[in-house]
Amino acid sequence: MKLSSPAWILCFGLASITGPALAHHSWPVDMDNLVTVQGTVTAFMWENPHPMISLTVSTPDGGTEEWQIGGPAINRMEAKGWTKTTVNPGDVITGIGYQFRDGQKIIRLEKITFTDGKEFSLYGR
Repeated sequence: MKLSSPAWILCFGLASITGPALAHHSWPVDMDNLVTVQGTVTAFMWENPHPMISLTVSTPDGGTEEWQIGGPAINRMEAKGWTKTTVNPGDVITGIGYQFRDGQKIIRLEKITFTDGKEFSLYGR
């Protein structure tokens, strides 16, 4: 089958936009080790493609570290009971997830627990 120029351009165009979209959905995390961080929420950005929780975490030496905890798309979080007010600045939470393989202080969220024991999970955990 011979493709006409417009059909060939359309095929190339579709291929060029689907590659980045597929690559985006691969979090570069170490799926062999769950990481747990506890700290105070400084921000909760409820926006696509990934809502992000910013967290200030105390270190053993008395300092602090800034962590980012990212969830899936908003519609997936809403399906699990999350809203834009689930987490608020000042809340103390424990976040559990998979950290970026390169050591960045970013984790792909699996669940959070509030100090009162209330939990919000993702991905069926």
